[in-house]
Formats: sequence, C-alpha cells, structure tokens
Amino acid sequence: MRKWFLPAILFLSANTAYAQESPLTVDKIMRDPKWMGTSPDNIFWGTDNQTIYFNWNPDKNLSDSLYRIQLQHTSPVKTAATERGLINARNNGVYNNARTMLVYSYYGDIYLYDIKTGRETRITNTAAAETAPVFIQHDEAVAFRQGKDMYSWNRSSGSISQLTNFTAGAKPPVAKDEQDKGNDQEKYLKAQQLALLQIIRDKKAKADAAKAWNSQYQPKALRSLYLDDKELQSVQVSPDGRYITYRLFAAPKDARNTIVPDYVTSTGFTTDIPGREKVGAPKGSFSSYVYDRVADTVLAVSTALLPGIKDQPDYVKDYTKKDSAKVREVIVNGPYWSDNGTHAIVDIRSLDNKDRWIAALDPATGTLKTVNRQRDEAWIAGPGIGWSFGGSNIGWIDENTCWYQSEASGYSHLYISNVVNGQQQQLTSGQYEVQDAQLSADKKNFFITTNEVHPGEKQYYKLNIATHKQERITTMQGANEVFISPDEKWIAFRYSYSNKPWELYIQPNTPGSKPQQVTTLAQSEEFKKYNWRDPQVITFTASDNQSVYARLYTPDQQKNNGAAVIFVHGAGYLQNAHRWWSQYFREYMFHNLLTDLGYTVMDVDYRGSAGYGRNWRTGIYRFMGGKDLDDEVDAAKYLVSKAGVDPKRIGIYGGSYGGFMTLMAMFTKPGTFASGAALRSVTDWAHYNHGYTSNILNEPYTDSIAYLRSSPIYHAQGLQGRLLMCHGMVDTNVHFEDIVRLSQRLIELGKDNWELAVFPVEDHGFTTPSSWTDEYKRILKLFNETLLK
Repeated sequence: MRKWFLPAILFLSANTAYAQESPLTVDKIMRDPKWMGTSPDNIFWGTDNQTIYFNWNPDKNLSDSLYRIQLQHTSPVKTAATERGLINARNNGVYNNARTMLVYSYYGDIYLYDIKTGRETRITNTAAAETAPVFIQHDEAVAFRQGKDMYSWNRSSGSISQLTNFTAGAKPPVAKDEQDKGNDQEKYLKAQQLALLQIIRDKKAKADAAKAWNSQYQPKALRSLYLDDKELQSVQVSPDGRYITYRLFAAPKDARNTIVPDYVTSTGFTTDIPGREKVGAPKGSFSSYVYDRVADTVLAVSTALLPGIKDQPDYVKDYTKKDSAKVREVIVNGPYWSDNGTHAIVDIRSLDNKDRWIAALDPATGTLKTVNRQRDEAWIAGPGIGWSFGGSNIGWIDENTCWYQSEASGYSHLYISNVVNGQQQQLTSGQYEVQDAQLSADKKNFFITTNEVHPGEKQYYKLNIATHKQERITTMQGANEVFISPDEKWIAFRYSYSNKPWELYIQPNTPGSKPQQVTTLAQSEEFKKYNWRDPQVITFTASDNQSVYARLYTPDQQKNNGAAVIFVHGAGYLQNAHRWWSQYFREYMFHNLLTDLGYTVMDVDYRGSAGYGRNWRTGIYRFMGGKDLDDEVDAAKYLVSKAGVDPKRIGIYGGSYGGFMTLMAMFTKPGTFASGAALRSVTDWAHYNHGYTSNILNEPYTDSIAYLRSSPIYHAQGLQGRLLMCHGMVDTNVHFEDIVRLSQRLIELGKDNWELAVFPVEDHGFTTPSSWTDEYKRILKLFNETLLK
C-alpha cells in the first residue's frame, strides 16, 4: 500500500487563505440539511439503456422525488407520481440471461416485459400478492411466490401450476388400513370375520379395487412440505424447475427481547417500543432442504461433514473449561445456480462467525463438496464477503467455474474456482480492497471498484478475466459510486470530494471517456459562501509501528490556539479519513467551525475501521478500546510533536462507537484528554445486540474476559478530566438504559466531573435540528471551557 506523508511544516501553513464570507455557528450548521443543497441518490437505469432515474429534492420539499434524465437530454425532469410505482417495480425486476425480457411484481401481480418490443404481459390478476418472479426452463416459464408457495406460469400455454405445498404443523401419522385399526381384541374379531364370511371378503376386494383405480387415474396430490413450528425462509427454484430449495428456522423458545419506553407521545401516555435481543441470547437453529419435484423426495442438506465443522475457536484456550468437539451450527445461503443449472453452490456460515464454506450442492442427494473454506479466528467479513445471512458477491463465470471474494491474502480480492477439478485462481491481488464487483453480461470481464489508488479513494475499473488486465475508467480524485447501464455501454455515477457533496455524472463505460456532470445543486448559494476546507489525509506511525490514516484540519497560523480536538467516527467498521464527502457532514462542518476558532482537529481511522484490509478490520478482536484507542492516543502524541498542540489541551468526542471510545479514553487513558463528549455511547457490550457484538467479543458467558476489558462501565473509576454524555431516550440501537446504568455507576463512585444531557424524542440517529443544535452547543461549550485555558 502506498504511504502518503506530508512535511510537518505544512501543518502550520496550510489553509492560511480562508477569508470566510459567512462565519459558521452551531445554529447555522445544525439546521435542516436542506439548507446545504441537495444531492442525488438511489440511482438506477431504465430498461431502454437511455434513461437514468434518481431521487432528488432541489425544491426542498418534505421528501425526495423521483427524477430522470436521458443520455441525449440531460436536464433532470421530475417523474409524475403515477409513473413512479411502475418505474420502481421494473427496477426491482429480474432479467433473463440474454437481457431481452424482464419479470417484475407490481402491486402484487406478476408482469412480463419484452425489452425489444415494449410489450407487457400480465401473468397474474389475483387478490393475493405474488412476488419474487424469476425465469426458469430456458425462459419458457416464470416462477413466482404466492404466500408461502411457489407457482410457475408457462409462456406457451398460459397455464399456472403450483410447485410447492408448504403446510404448517407436523406431518400427521400415516392412516392405517381399516383392518389394522383398533386394539388387539378388535383386530382379532376383524380377522375372524374376514376368514369366515365370503361377503366380508367381497366387500374388501371391491374397496381395494376402487382404491387402486383412484390412485392410478386420479391426479397425483402435491406433496405436503411440513414446516412443523418453524419459519420458512429462502425458497428458491432451480433453472430447470425441478428442484425447490428452502430453509427452516427454529426460533428459540426462551429468548427475551428488550423494550424501549417512548415518553413523548400524541396520547399523553408512555408507550413501549419492542426492541432487539442482547448479545448471547439463544440463537435458534437453521436447517436446509431440497425438494425434488420429479423424484417426489425431500432431502435435508447435511453440513456435518464440512471440513473443520468441529473446530473450536482459539479463544477457548484462555479458559480452563473447554467444550468437547461438536458439530457447530451453521446457516446455508443460496443456492446459486449456474445459468443452465448444471451446478449449484451454497455460501455456508458458522453461527460462531469463524468459518465460511463455499460448497457445491448435489441436489439429487443433498450432499456437499467443499469448494473453498475461509477461516478467521476473529470473524469472517470484509467487502464483498457479506455476513451470516449472505449479501456476498458470488456467482458463475461458466457452467463449471464459480467466483467469489475472500480475504485469504489479507485483503478482499476476487477468486474463481472450478467446481469439477478444484482448481482455484486469484484474479486480483495487492494491498488494497475490491469493494464492489459485477460480472459482465458476456462473462469475460468484471467491473470492479477498488481503493488501489489510495485507501481514501474509490475508483472504477474493467478487469479482463483471461489476462487479469485492469483498465481504469473513472479518473476524478475522490469517490465514484458507479451504476452500469443494462447494455453495459454507459455508466451513471455519484461523485464527491472531501469538500464537495455528491453530484450525478454520466460517461461511456470505456477508459479515457470524459465524464459529464448532470446535477449542480448539491451546494446551495448559502452553502457556497463559506470556503469549506479540504482536510489533509495524512498518516502517522502508531506505537506498534503501523501506519494510521487520518484527516487533519489545521487553523490559520495567527488563530492557532494550541488546543486540539480528536473526533472518533462511529460504527467501528467505517471509514472517514478519505477524500469524499463524509456521511458525517454535520461533524465535518463542526470541524470547520472549530478550526475557525483556532483548534486543530483530527479524525482517525483507528484499528477496526473499513478500507484497510483484514488485519486492520479485526485489530479490535476481543478488546474494543485496546489497539483502536491506542491509535487515538498516538494521534494525540502526533498532534503534540508535529502540530504544536499543547498536550494538556486535547479533547475527544464521538457518537455510538465513537462515544464508547470517548468513554474508554476518559476512563483508561488518564491525562491524555482534558475533556470528552460521549454521544449515544455503548457503555456495556453485554447489553448490545448479538449480530455485531458476538463477531468481535464472542459471547459474554463464553468469553467474559473480552467483555470485562472492553466495557466502559467496568472502568468508570478511572474517570479524569471533564465528561459530557448525550443520549436519545428513544434509542432503539444503543438503549437509553446503557447511559442510565453508567450514570448510576458514576454516582456510586462519587464522581462529580461529568454531566448527562438527554434528548426525549431522539432515536440513535438524531432527526430534529433543535436536538442537533442543543447537543453541539454543549460540546462546543465543553471544549471552550476546558481547552482554552
């Protein structure tokens, strides 16, 4: 990976010409974001390869509207309200392999659209809702869902056939023959009658003959697929229509969810919002099946023989009691069929987050053959790899060769594997990430987005599969979010830079082509009156000799007050030291305000952040507030040694994971930070959700060490400096309960250098400008009072 260093002397001389026409205030920057301008979003192409649709709000209405442009007429036009439903329905439809037809669900009915002729055929017209249509049998039929079951429509005959008969409850016992019913006495008497009396024998012979006739000539009943008390998931049909695959989820019977009270309601009464589970809650189990419609059989997909299925994670070595080796619970995603249905692969994840198997599924036997195993003693994730319930980039290049992404090299890259001979090949390599990948229609190329140029950029390339040659198509420094036309001749993309919000561009999908800007209202006239800073993206060396990327805002030399603020982004796995418009746009504006006041501001992509590969992503495993917090401490040392900052006048703040980090900084790094503002903070990881937390810390009752050292509530006695905590009372993500428990802990410890501000109507992400304004006035006041002494 290329390292980007700037001489220290630049930090004192950069941004010296900011003659601001419109001074920033908290009241101004925390208004409804519409004051800034409006950026396009949710971009997609029409089926004609000429029309581009996007959500936009140039008129500052309450919500966005759907707009469109055409390649030859690029002035945006608002679509009529009556058109939007059909446009969005077609956008969510499914093309056939040749991309000549499209099937989609519109207001609960299924439609077939011929791209070339524009002819539309309504397949269903029912009161029930039909969804999820796909082409099968070489486009001769369309399969779709109605309720739990799948049906197919034949293009030639127009007939509709039911493919499945999912039935709630358990399979009833097999009905006994009349002769076999009853107790032992009754059976004896029936046998005696049959042996003694001819008329009884004649009646039985007639009944048996009628039964045989009916079974031979009456239509065969569709097999009932019994669900017991389980939830039906992921119903799919093979390309030839023969196999139906599905997954059943057995919910835990003793799991308990949280409740979030909502105090400010229209009724005047407090209401309870049903919440999520807490980490370590009983998980339930998954099982997958194949229904063979021709053989009329149902087979369970067996995962018990997957390589390493009994492997224990390394962390159990820290505990004297070890579980005996047992088959671990998994979830099977897919299958993903080759175009002609020759082969199918599934993406299997262990529920302990340590393993991913890509395996070939034999639908006739329900057996699996491992194509690729990915093992991570931390947790499986990364760009294009997805999570437990799928979301990965995966598919087929030809009938025998599948493709997927893996972090086997330490960075997420593209791989292909032949499911017949087992040969594997890595298509991309290097110290960068493939962040998105799409296979071309002719299956000769990939269109990929990577951060190869710089970790803080997103550029788009065409990758030739045969030669591995990459051709760069986007050229502007920053980030390019690309959307390819159905015929792959054009791209529409959102582009932004550090101090320039997102705008829409179009260009031919070829190297060297020139981009054309389509929208121009991402910045209002009022917004443009201020000369927004282009923060430097720098690196510094951490205490363990790793290079850490950060954004640096430096004040004019004559205004430099020697104080600094470090911002900690949220989500953990997120990137903010980059060269595109930040999702933290309010914080970006606040950092400009702070810099105007003479503060130096730093925003660090600490350990656990996105964009830097597997080792950086998992650097927080079993110790959040460890290496990630060390990076923030090393950032403070850097500011002192390179930017002339007073070591006694450094503050820290952030929200969500950033709020957690702020608490850990104030509790466990005495003397480093004079003050901190912790917003919507996790205070005890044992009270956060399962999906996120169990990846990083395992479970509280299996890895108590990780929770003890990672949860701020255990370290509150170390509080030094002044602490501000802010939390929404209707937070359904990090519950208000979290901050209440910590407050009680601080009270019991006799701490008096903290305060709590509550926001009665706010969820995790604030939505009310008055709340944003109040919160950031408090933050500014904290820093001014503690750092400008």
